[in-house]
Amino acid sequence: MNFKCRLFIISLLIPLLIGGISGFITRNSMETFALLNKPPLSPPGWLFPIVWTTLYILMGVASYIVLVSNAPIESKSIALKVYLFQLVINFFWSLIFFNLEQYLLAFFWLLFLWVLIIITIILFYNISKTAAYLLIPYLLWVTFAGYLNLSIYLLN
Repeated sequence: MNFKCRLFIISLLIPLLIGGISGFITRNSMETFALLNKPPLSPPGWLFPIVWTTLYILMGVASYIVLVSNAPIESKSIALKVYLFQLVINFFWSLIFFNLEQYLLAFFWLLFLWVLIIITIILFYNISKTAAYLLIPYLLWVTFAGYLNLSIYLLN
């Protein structure tokens, strides 16, 4: 295995591990989630892990593209720090929403995450358009999650 292959695997593992740990910590919350009043267009619970796994893989690929790009080290460093920060914010949203059941706080936390995703996309775009485009599904899903989150707050 050459260095770039290892770097690729590490780039994939970082978001997948963060998502996996978050899923493990919130695993018992899906029973409560099933009992909530949900808005129209709410997907079934089984779809969430599939979507999030796909999004984490796309994030990992995007971060790898940025990491191995020929962009200046400073640009890559800033972009990857913001990327990692938004991953941490993403991790804590699940805890706020599912474990603490603080739906309004979770919504505002999600808005902060949404802004960080946009900043990450812009920073990635300046390095690699492909890396930036790979984050668009993530932004769209978090936008949809915002609709679900706010609706759940209002309905419960």
